[in-house]
Amino acid sequence: MKKIVQKFGGSSLDTVEKRTIVANHIKKALDSKYKTVVVVSAMGRLGKPYATDTLIKLAEDEYPHIDPREKDLLMSCGEIISAVIMVQSLKKIGVDAVALTGAQAGILTDNKYGASEIKSVAPEKIFKLLDEGKTPVIAGFQGITGEGDITTLGRGGSDTTASVIAAAIGALFIEIYTDVEGVMTADPALVKDARTLGKVSYNEVCELAYQGARVIHPRAAEIAMREGIPIKIRSTFTGGAGTLIDERGMCSIRGDKPVTGVTSRRNIIFIKIIPDKPAEYATGLFVFSILAEHGISVDFINIRPEAISFIVEAGDTEKVMKLLSDSNFNFTVHDDFVKVSVVGGGMTGCPGVMAKMVEALNRENIAIYKTTDSHTTISSLLKKDKEKEALNALHKIFELDK
Repeated sequence: MKKIVQKFGGSSLDTVEKRTIVANHIKKALDSKYKTVVVVSAMGRLGKPYATDTLIKLAEDEYPHIDPREKDLLMSCGEIISAVIMVQSLKKIGVDAVALTGAQAGILTDNKYGASEIKSVAPEKIFKLLDEGKTPVIAGFQGITGEGDITTLGRGGSDTTASVIAAAIGALFIEIYTDVEGVMTADPALVKDARTLGKVSYNEVCELAYQGARVIHPRAAEIAMREGIPIKIRSTFTGGAGTLIDERGMCSIRGDKPVTGVTSRRNIIFIKIIPDKPAEYATGLFVFSILAEHGISVDFINIRPEAISFIVEAGDTEKVMKLLSDSNFNFTVHDDFVKVSVVGGGMTGCPGVMAKMVEALNRENIAIYKTTDSHTTISSLLKKDKEKEALNALHKIFELDK
């Protein structure tokens, strides 16, 4: 039995016309003799009636503080609605389909509401439906705890659903359909010469995603990498080949290009803790224990006697400020920075990448406030109003348009 998983994002599902296109993608796979499992996101974005952000706003307009358990219950509704409607679209063209919630699909999670981790998948119901010649349409982004509470997997969680389901059923590959052509060398809204990559490695796409690219959730890529399941990123609306994500990526054909893509994270806050005396800065290191205890991830850490600095997600700002104030830290908060990164598996052991990055930014008179690097990524902290200029300069100097 040749099995595949197809995942469709919300921007591919928010009109009858788009759902008809999606239904035909699914039917084409079925006609090619693939047993197909479908995963769907909520339909559309904020403003659309059944989008997740619209549902949240509906509740917050009534009362702004939603209990995490109730919020997860609410947020799971968008995907369930999407699954049911997609089933109707499939039945209209003669495909026998059945909608499943994450719980009905056998996805068991822990109880970290809003960002739950998947503990296991029991795919028996999925196998039963496939054996009966039916197409399961699973509501992404959600699961259920051992106590029977609905949980959600965090933003981009439908990608994760697709990967764990693919692993559980032994799928040959995963197709993720979206509103762009595939994984691109840069955000085309910011870099006019951005182009679609034919192949990338799991590691490269994970780094691109962690550093701000929004085509696939890094958890989904990590699961697929662990299980050795190729991922195809394709446009719902064009016939392009898209991007293949697998173990080797473009390493064998990249030639002398060390960088695969450039990306940015703008939804960040830069925090600096200033000790009362330089000799007492070690006491400030306790901040990382405090933040870790409250589930707050930090990045771009810089520790010096005169200051300790780091960045956090903008959504954690109020929580971080309260924790720091309660602990009597002397700190400043800045929301005018962006983290710009170059990513590529080819930069490992390749000298001169940092120098080239600095050269490109200096040539455009873009100030660099901090830098950090790993085997596959080099990042710089810049002023937010220089983001577009920086991305274009880096895209050009690393010849990503060719």
